[in-house]
Amino acid sequence: MKNTLFEAQAPRPLADRLRPEQLCDIVGQDHLLGPDGPIGRMVTRRQLASMILWGPPGCGKTTLARLIARRTQSEFVAFSAVLAGIREIKDVMAAAEHARRLGRRTIVFVDEVHRFNKAQQDAFLPHVEAGNITLIGATTENPSFEVIAPLLSRTRVYVLRALTNEEIAGLLRRALADEERGLGREPISVADGVLERIAVFANGDARAAYNSLEAVVRAAPPDAAGKRAITEELLSAALQRKFLLYDKTGEEHYNLISALHKSVRSSDPDAALYWLARMLESGEDRMYIARRVVRMAIEDIGLADPRALEQCMAMQQCVHMLGMPEGDLAIAQAVIYLSVAQKSDAGYKALGDVMKDVREGRADPVPMHLRNAPTKAMKAWGYGSGYQHAHEFDEAVSKMECLPESLAGKHWYIPTERGMEKRIKERLEEIRNLKYR
Repeated sequence: MKNTLFEAQAPRPLADRLRPEQLCDIVGQDHLLGPDGPIGRMVTRRQLASMILWGPPGCGKTTLARLIARRTQSEFVAFSAVLAGIREIKDVMAAAEHARRLGRRTIVFVDEVHRFNKAQQDAFLPHVEAGNITLIGATTENPSFEVIAPLLSRTRVYVLRALTNEEIAGLLRRALADEERGLGREPISVADGVLERIAVFANGDARAAYNSLEAVVRAAPPDAAGKRAITEELLSAALQRKFLLYDKTGEEHYNLISALHKSVRSSDPDAALYWLARMLESGEDRMYIARRVVRMAIEDIGLADPRALEQCMAMQQCVHMLGMPEGDLAIAQAVIYLSVAQKSDAGYKALGDVMKDVREGRADPVPMHLRNAPTKAMKAWGYGSGYQHAHEFDEAVSKMECLPESLAGKHWYIPTERGMEKRIKERLEEIRNLKYR
């Protein structure tokens, strides 16, 4: 009797079946792979250089490396930073050196290159230098911080971008229509907006989008005719997420961030938390929210509470380091802090007024007493003449005018009476009394 235990193979995941088979099939990276793109030109000419592919998960780094090897007819050796040691690296390097002598190119692909320690990265250096291998590293982290300088100087860094919601939705439609590798042979109906919603959840990650689509299709019970209906309710159940309003044109995206910002400005922490939660549940990019919250600290709190910006920058670092869901708590904490903080837009207004005067006014030269005089000739011409060094005066305040003569005495920054700005206003009055008494 035959043992069929290992004969029936489980189908490959949808994301694996739909891997691009040609460079032209890769979506979202035209800036690198197009006719004028640096990687596209290298592959066409078969003049490869070692490179680091830096980009978010699911943007196609591994697929791109494999297709480069296929197009250039190169040997492809993949390393995992988690599993590979110095011995394995040296064995592969020896084989690559032998292959080069026989006229064959070897591409060594290092996934998660940022996880390689210094000794592992050092092991590649002489072989990259000698041309025994073409190194392609993939990383989701900034190579400037994670890759040793000698290796970084011998490679070119190419930045892959996260796929847009529209691009991911297009891939999902293609998956549903593809009869050979996708789901095209199965009778499936999809409600309006569902694919766009999956794209939002995926957050730029094509692999995650494919996995979500496959999960929701498998969760859909077939009707009497064998057809599976993918509805909003089914998607919510499959992904364990409430199906919140999503506007494909992006209007709701801007409506929500506007509501959050204006709730913070209005000192309403409860409303601010509600709109924040709506954004988080809608799958909004956490770093986008973090950037906007930092802006709120600058625009609406300012120097009334200088710690607000410190809190927000710490939050941004937490979001970057921790990710979800821990980073969401840091965002909430910052939003609450900003909501209850003293408010001032004096700095925001001051810069706007200065910029307006700069654009519309005359560009007066820098007064001679504010110019440096690094040469004897410039000193003879009067550069630096009349400069008053503040530390030589009482209270370290000189009477020297630092604006051009046409703007002397002009004030743009008018602090409020709120929070720390009340003390700043008092200090400015002290300074002006010392200057002009």
